[in-house]
Amino acid sequence: MTYSEIFWNATRGYANYLWHEILHPHWGNFFYWLIGLSAAVYVLELLFPWRKNQPRIRKDFWLDTFYMFFNVFLFSLIGYAGVSDVAVKAFNDFLAGVFGIRNLVAINVAALPHWTQLLILLVVRDFIQWNTHRLLHRVPRLWEFHKVHHSVAQMGFAAHLRYHFMETIVYRAIEYIPLAMIGFGIQDFMLVYVFTLAIGHLNHANIYLPLGPLKYILNSPQMHIWHHAKELPEGRYGVNYGITLSIWDYLHRTVWMPFEGRDIELGFPEVEQYPHGFLEQVAEPFKSK
Repeated sequence: MTYSEIFWNATRGYANYLWHEILHPHWGNFFYWLIGLSAAVYVLELLFPWRKNQPRIRKDFWLDTFYMFFNVFLFSLIGYAGVSDVAVKAFNDFLAGVFGIRNLVAINVAALPHWTQLLILLVVRDFIQWNTHRLLHRVPRLWEFHKVHHSVAQMGFAAHLRYHFMETIVYRAIEYIPLAMIGFGIQDFMLVYVFTLAIGHLNHANIYLPLGPLKYILNSPQMHIWHHAKELPEGRYGVNYGITLSIWDYLHRTVWMPFEGRDIELGFPEVEQYPHGFLEQVAEPFKSK
């Protein structure tokens, strides 16, 4: 099969999959899991707001809602599904042609209990994403893309998925090899993804979520608000990088919560001049500096 055939087959396949998911709700349907989790966390924001002076429909609520559906579904529909399948095929062809490697799986976890497989996937994937997140802050070129996420002025659940589409490419490219070497199934990925989606929504939500001792393991709105702080400690590129788990920040001493951050100013220097529309924000990182 040629690369062009792979591209179009993947694109059509994803379009058919998405259309089927929209028309056929079921318990394994991720389209409605996203809607259901979003609605549930939004209700929590309305009933138990942490920042009581923040509008119920906060600034950029609808923009962030569009980002949510664009990054999770539309981006794959307009080409990413096809491009990623072509990239995987080209990479595998390279490994087979140059090194004779035809199977990346190096660690077989199939014999382990299912809950153990899911836990391994969660921990390994989150650690990779934690390191990738640090790169987004540390590497100037990547920071230009990550600014989209940090341009949020008022935090709410939908801000979780407000990010530049290039972040999808960076994260998937970095995590592909280590996760492929362990050989998890697609169903395991979906289960872990739904769990991390729920945690990510809660971390960005306008709610107070006391975790007690679990704060050393799981991220929270009270921890993550400081990741979005406009003013950072001197010499730091970022703090509280945790995606789902907070343990990596405690282990690497990147935690910073000097006081309750409910009303701190969010963003980055000169965020006031950052574009406010979707197309303008998508285009901004590509402009010459």
